[in-house]
Amino acid sequence: MAASTLNPYDLYDVRSMLTEEEAMVQDTVARFTDERVLPIIGECFDKGVFPRDLIPEMAELGLLGSSLPTEYGCAGMNAVSYGLICQELERGDSGIRSFASVQSSLCMYPIYAYGSEEQRRRWLPDMAAGKVIGCFGLTEPHGGSDPANMKTNAKRDGGDWIINGAKMWITNGNLAHIAIVWAQTEEGIQGFIVEKDMPGFAAQEIHKKMSLRASVTSGLFFDNVRVPDANRLPNVKGLKGPLGCLTQARYGITWGPIGAAIACLSEATEYSKTRVLFNRPIAATQAVQLKLADMARRITQAQLLSLQLGRLKDAGRMQPTQVSLAKWNNVRMALDIARESRDILGGAGITTEYGAIRHALNLESVITYEGTETVHQLVVGRELTGINAF
Repeated sequence: MAASTLNPYDLYDVRSMLTEEEAMVQDTVARFTDERVLPIIGECFDKGVFPRDLIPEMAELGLLGSSLPTEYGCAGMNAVSYGLICQELERGDSGIRSFASVQSSLCMYPIYAYGSEEQRRRWLPDMAAGKVIGCFGLTEPHGGSDPANMKTNAKRDGGDWIINGAKMWITNGNLAHIAIVWAQTEEGIQGFIVEKDMPGFAAQEIHKKMSLRASVTSGLFFDNVRVPDANRLPNVKGLKGPLGCLTQARYGITWGPIGAAIACLSEATEYSKTRVLFNRPIAATQAVQLKLADMARRITQAQLLSLQLGRLKDAGRMQPTQVSLAKWNNVRMALDIARESRDILGGAGITTEYGAIRHALNLESVITYEGTETVHQLVVGRELTGINAF
């Protein structure tokens, strides 16, 4: 009996481990990426523009807040489906996946998990529909790896709060209608829904970026911003709130770079078959085949890691250390593959006619945000030793 041909980008047939619904979600988002993202994303990256016209289409597909309950206008998908959404969006570009991650995991999730029922009803349906865009204000200008040291503060003033401070490197900042802002209070760190038209609140877009150019990145500034207590997230205090949001987002990030890596491997493989040097395609050389095989090996490891992580999440058993391990492994994997793919492409690889350099530059941000690689290594080290080395 003849051996069946393996999918070169799914050597362990992870696809067969998906439910029918999960496979349908992957196919739908893959089609969206192929038809709507890939034809325009190189030019968007070149111009430094986020393709905001795609937002209504993403909402129509149920990609915003996909894991939240249907009673709030969301799709009610499971965690593996959300992961596959992230994978297929980042196969297009990290900036597109970042938009969906921030909207879903960092803005809609805290309103659902920590907000009042009135806040859920007010905001979540419009956010799922893409009518209200959110951003997440945690990182500050002096450094992001130590959120407990935040300077932004909120002080009670009658039935309101007065917020002062600044946040930096905020995805969606200048697109956003609301910001989920974390601030120090006398009762510990608390979250607030700050609306863009509140006096004293300003967003300033960051330019001259060499990474995530097809994404909006901003600084947020708060000068005596008066926020009603009704906009405070009432059901969490302390770092548990923002860190809980980051765990949700990091989970999606473990999947996203798999898509970027697959895009780079596919591109490098096809290019190697057509690039002829010394009278044969470079795909016929051992050096290139070893590189391609190593990429496939590392992608396979990442696929299995994220799928198991998703199954643990859906079973309610996922631990933050497991997320750190997968984020560390999978983003490093994708960044290395993007760089190696760029090398296989030779001089052509430095242009945005191809995807490798764009993915490599984007992944320099992905390996830094939501916890740097070093932070995640230390999280795993702490789990092994029981000693905090931060």
